[in-house]
Amino acid sequence: MESARAEELLAAERARIERALAQLGHQESGELSDDDAADRASDLYQDELDEGLSGDLREELAAIERAEARLRDGTYGLSIESGKPIPDERLEARPTAELTIEEERARPT
Repeated sequence: MESARAEELLAAERARIERALAQLGHQESGELSDDDAADRASDLYQDELDEGLSGDLREELAAIERAEARLRDGTYGLSIESGKPIPDERLEARPTAELTIEEERARPT
């Protein structure tokens, strides 16, 4: 894959993740009374959900940073495990791919 195309894909992924991170967090709809347990439970659930999503997005951001480092080092598009080329089609679908599809499938889940 050409470096310019890889940069474009990674920049688009970075922008998507950064937008999603910025949108996390629920907005308070108003004052809650002390006895409004349902609203507090809903807020707690939303906070926990946002925390989990934030963690997932931060992991994706770290994968982008690793891919950008490989791009700078000239190893982008090569498996970090075997050094074999990762097909462009896979990189188009998942710009942060670190393994060939065969290597990823062979990994224990």
